[in-house]
Amino acid sequence: MVDEKKAQKQLFGTNGVRGVSGKDMTPELVLHIGEALGSMRKGTIAIGRDTRTSGEAFASAVKAGLMATGCNVVDVGILPTPALQYIVKLGFDGGAMITASHNPPEYNGVKIIEADGTEMGDEEVVKLERRLFDLDFTLASWDRVGSEEAAPHLLGQYIDAIVSQFPAGIGEGITVAVDPGSGPATRTTPAILERLGCRVFTINATLDGTFPGRLPEPTPEGLAPLAELVLSAGAAFGVAHDGDADRAVFIDNKGRYIEENHEFALVARQVCSERKGIVVTPVSSSLLIEDVAAEQGCTVLYTPVGSVYVARKMIELIANGETVAFGGEGNGGLIYPYLQFCRDGGMTAATMVAILGTLKRSLSDLVDDLPPYKTIKNKIRTPNIPGLLAAVEEHFKNETIDRTDGLRISRGKTWALVRASGTEPLVRATIESDNKEAAEAFNSEILGVTAPFTT
Repeated sequence: MVDEKKAQKQLFGTNGVRGVSGKDMTPELVLHIGEALGSMRKGTIAIGRDTRTSGEAFASAVKAGLMATGCNVVDVGILPTPALQYIVKLGFDGGAMITASHNPPEYNGVKIIEADGTEMGDEEVVKLERRLFDLDFTLASWDRVGSEEAAPHLLGQYIDAIVSQFPAGIGEGITVAVDPGSGPATRTTPAILERLGCRVFTINATLDGTFPGRLPEPTPEGLAPLAELVLSAGAAFGVAHDGDADRAVFIDNKGRYIEENHEFALVARQVCSERKGIVVTPVSSSLLIEDVAAEQGCTVLYTPVGSVYVARKMIELIANGETVAFGGEGNGGLIYPYLQFCRDGGMTAATMVAILGTLKRSLSDLVDDLPPYKTIKNKIRTPNIPGLLAAVEEHFKNETIDRTDGLRISRGKTWALVRASGTEPLVRATIESDNKEAAEAFNSEILGVTAPFTT
């Protein structure tokens, strides 16, 4: 039921390694990550970070480890994770991003980037962890240690690449409110939208690793000030990012938070109207994605939960001669294969401008036109995750079950996903249906099966 490759990882999670700075994440650990990476990927490695207060210390640690193995490092400074990924694929041998993404300010972490701009896959992560635990590093002699170079100007290449994807002036007449959350998107999203022709208002647009305006995770509650700005400025929409800006979430012109699967569906509908092929997404995504893909003559292929699995499946399909139109997750992390194979919040913000500029309709109207679904999400804490999952599988054994990641049980337009969390010691249960009563009944049934295992 649980993907074996994912289960092999001990330190790294779905998106890198994270922990509380000074407790779980220490300069010594990050130094060893750098030494392990440098022992596996000789060459020139790009280093970036988000705005967290511990970022500079950890960036220094990973650079020290890399240079000790003979790698040269290029420090591109504070920037979004997708910006680093874009820069890496232009000609580096790898990258390391110091970030804890949406986690609270006291956290930090490391994401490892391969030369193609994707996050390191499970098999290679397991090899890196083995070196890390065994302290198996290939250090350079005194006359072969690496050097460091600063190149913050490379960020401009990422901004240029996104702007070049859209017609000149597509954003003229469109006002947008931007909340980068004191993170690295402060340096990118306002600039991208202005170059598309938008009028831009900002909130929380000062680089600050204490995140004084709101936490790095963009929640409906945390984005209340952004919603107020949208209404007061008469903006077409508001866009906010998480701590490293690989995701984007939206507030519509009426000040309403747009559920991320709705966002995914709107963008997928527009992309699929222009590019036919396969939409790749995890088993946790809404049936809305199947609906809009089918409407535009596209199909959907499911992967395990995690953007790295989506990205690598897209690359695999293309290598096998398939046409891939789009991909992403139902959390605001969308992937545009014609730009790069990673979640990209800046590209998503720009794409929303293009959607409104092309369709000449309000965001609220577009959202209200989507097929209605009822979604219920539960976090089930249990000391016996394997036992709980086995009980669910046994109870629903005569129904249609997809075991790509956990258990996705389908009953036509009603489905449930029960899977172990990749980031917390609990089980997540998501239930969705085009019928409210069916969703609630299915949810009650699942909670009944799992109740004996809860704490």
